[in-house]
Amino acid sequence: MTNVSEAPMPPLPPDDPNRHLTVARPNQDETLPHLGLVGDTYTILVTGNDTDGKYTLIDMHVPPGGGPPPHRHDFEEMFSVLEGEVEVTFRGEKLVAKAGETINVPANAPHAFRNAATEPARLLCMCTPPGQEEFFAEVGIPVDARTEPPAPLTPEARDAFIAKSKKLTPKYRTELLLP
Repeated sequence: MTNVSEAPMPPLPPDDPNRHLTVARPNQDETLPHLGLVGDTYTILVTGNDTDGKYTLIDMHVPPGGGPPPHRHDFEEMFSVLEGEVEVTFRGEKLVAKAGETINVPANAPHAFRNAATEPARLLCMCTPPGQEEFFAEVGIPVDARTEPPAPLTPEARDAFIAKSKKLTPKYRTELLLP
């Protein structure tokens, strides 16, 4: 492993005055999109447009029993658990991530998480490069607040949601690992 301090560092580029500070206030900012997906509510805090294509940051409210199905994608995904806990399945192995803990899911690795507890969980999810926020915007159902759950889906609406998601996953470099 190369020690970063051993490599010569190029000079820092100048400040880009065309880029602006991004401030996300998920409990007050009514312009932030809150999107219902699979029973969870995801609030897009910072988009790829805000970060010059470097990453996206998503605030995830996951009620008991919530969480996405098994999937994988070609981008890195990091979760910091702010409240509660989630059961994470990574390459078939399970672990519990609790408040104050952070996990990083390497690109292309099969994974899922689920709130197996009795209280809601709150996670910050960073994806790099960005694009996941665009997928969520296409398949999610707008809700009014960060902690508002989406309306339950009928079996027909659930099937339509899965079909739409499967159709869009190649565009967003994702594969759903559903039976």
